[in-house]
Amino acid sequence: MPPRKPSPVGVHVPVAGGLAAGGLAYARDVGAEAVQVFLSNPRGWARSAGDPKQDDEFRAGCAQAKIPIFVHAPYLVNLGSPTLATLENSVRSVRHALARGCVIGARGVVVHAGSAVTPSSKPDALKQLREHVLPLLDEIPDDGPDLLIEPTAGAGQSLAATVEDLGPYLETLDEHPRVGICLDTCHAFAAGHDLAAPGGVRSTLNALVRVVGRGRLKLIHANDSKDPRGSNRDNHERIGRGQIGSEPFAELFRHPATRGVPVVLETPGKNPEHRDDLALLKTLRDR
Repeated sequence: MPPRKPSPVGVHVPVAGGLAAGGLAYARDVGAEAVQVFLSNPRGWARSAGDPKQDDEFRAGCAQAKIPIFVHAPYLVNLGSPTLATLENSVRSVRHALARGCVIGARGVVVHAGSAVTPSSKPDALKQLREHVLPLLDEIPDDGPDLLIEPTAGAGQSLAATVEDLGPYLETLDEHPRVGICLDTCHAFAAGHDLAAPGGVRSTLNALVRVVGRGRLKLIHANDSKDPRGSNRDNHERIGRGQIGSEPFAELFRHPATRGVPVVLETPGKNPEHRDDLALLKTLRDR
């Protein structure tokens, strides 16, 4: 058996001051081996053109340090929304994130799976998902980022929350080769997967591979949960300080499906907390 390729562990970095001056400097300071960034306002529709100098320095610095880059699309994006304005803005935001991700050398753009908002809208939501996302996928250049679908915590009329929900979701998108999965541990726990139980992470990842196939998992968001399993609440907690605990994250690193897959923190706190959480993840990974 070939030696196991370790998963790089990193963090969602703040980019105030610029991608390189802010984001890359923060990554270096906390010891991140992977980074995730917002390239526009995460809670608005404004789309930033970026700073070419900062883009170049960020891309070059990450490449030199062998730090994989991921982009998170704005939180407002909902490709299943029955509201036309929300849908149109969502498509523009995802197209912008994919284009900007290509410029900075990102591996993937993370987009929440979305919601139909009302039960009666779900069939229409899946239909419009197919209609609007397939063209975006076909526009991605060969060296561009994949579109990474992140299942949500399950509140409302989520189009994908559990691992099993990803089957119909991917079928809707013709199992397009540019679609990957970003698994958030807090979301999965909130949606009902018992990651805290012995073997719970292994069972969840086994199910993920059965549903989406090998190699579709491209990114993991490592977050503990403030709320209990099945709460449908997306409340992140620091590693080992929530309802999941630290041992399941060691189990996560041992699973074949995570081999070499970057793991990124979205936990509360700033520099000291992120440095400590990254150190803990590295210990759980390397022991």
